[in-house]
Amino acid sequence: MHYQLFKTFSKIGAFTFGGGYAMIPMIETEVVDNHHWLSKEEFVDLIAVAQSCPGVFAINISTFIGFRLRRHTGAIVAAAGAALPSFLIILLIALFFHRFMDVPWVAAMFNGIRPAVVALIAVPTFNLAKSAHITLSNCWIPIVTALLIWLLGVNPILIILAAALGGYLYGQFIKPTENENG
Repeated sequence: MHYQLFKTFSKIGAFTFGGGYAMIPMIETEVVDNHHWLSKEEFVDLIAVAQSCPGVFAINISTFIGFRLRRHTGAIVAAAGAALPSFLIILLIALFFHRFMDVPWVAAMFNGIRPAVVALIAVPTFNLAKSAHITLSNCWIPIVTALLIWLLGVNPILIILAAALGGYLYGQFIKPTENENG
């Protein structure tokens, strides 16, 4: 199992470009669909936890999945698998990129990659919205949250704390009332 964890996260780390959020579809395919290590709901919960923690998202999510499957050694193996390919690729780029920075076709390639990365991040965002049961009645929450962070510069930690408090209050006071009336 440890070898399979390392191999799976190494593949994800080596072949996913655009950062941790762009990895979400590939991680989901491997962990939920192919290996059946987690249910869709467990995966969405781990994404929420990984996003809430400081650090690199890809390392966080791989660590949590590894821990969920094989405790401490699983966490180490999965995190190493996710980090090692990226580390080696960045090391190679750092060694040679300065020679190619001013080559027009290299610059053109990077200009072409940027919009694709946006799409790679947008797709898991919409998939997460569906999994988190974001509907027309509650879509205002992520929209207002994004605007508060983007336009007003509100600290994301405050947003997370406010969302946790709001969820707690909803669960304690509003939801029981809905169940009694429903």
